[in-house]
Amino acid sequence: MLARPLLLLLPLPLALSGPAHARERLQVFVNAPYLELHTGPGRGYPVFNVVERGGSVDVLKRFTDWYKVRTERGIEGWVAQRDMLQTVLADGTPFTFNLGDRAGFTSHRFEAGVFLYGDYGGASELGGYGSFSLTSSLAVELSVGEFLGKASNGTLGDIGLEHVFLPEKRFSPFVTLGTGIVYTQPKATLVQPSDRTDQSAYAGAGFRFYLTRRFFVRGEYRNHIVFTKSNQNEQVDEWKFGFAFFL
Repeated sequence: MLARPLLLLLPLPLALSGPAHARERLQVFVNAPYLELHTGPGRGYPVFNVVERGGSVDVLKRFTDWYKVRTERGIEGWVAQRDMLQTVLADGTPFTFNLGDRAGFTSHRFEAGVFLYGDYGGASELGGYGSFSLTSSLAVELSVGEFLGKASNGTLGDIGLEHVFLPEKRFSPFVTLGTGIVYTQPKATLVQPSDRTDQSAYAGAGFRFYLTRRFFVRGEYRNHIVFTKSNQNEQVDEWKFGFAFFL
């Protein structure tokens, strides 16, 4: 149940740095003797085409440390990040992009965490999230989770805004505010209770700590107010911790 909402986040647009171009796609020119095109985004995929010095390719998309490009003849393939460093823009300036390093951590647009472990109201929780940065300090975040407790099991989904303090630092605290839905399945007793779906609101705080390449640690606490149909609102504490990555 967690994978499907997270996959929906992956097509969020990733910005490529460099001046805008009149073409539909960003065009770069080969400044090395040749540019190798692989059949897929990885070293294990064979080279099936090359673009010679002076030729150009259009940048279609990026996946981790690989770029999908299209040649002037319409051939599409994948180019390693290290080879893209040998290309230039139409005005001769180097093609620059967000590297998977400390500098990239402070300026990335998309981040996600798939396996975050924590606690939701005393129940064990496994969750994940994805966020897209509007600015270096403000991001929109979607998170999902499943909790297993002695009294009930359930699923929750939240959407909200996240404000990051000191985004240029290795350790970056943040605060978050948003709303969500909680689906609760009470466990069987002498009288079988019915399942519930309630709206919620939350406020919280947490931190990010950069580790290496595209990976960092994330920890977070949220206080939820669950608006029940009986008008007896419930307060639920949630905390979670795990590893995440950025693009």
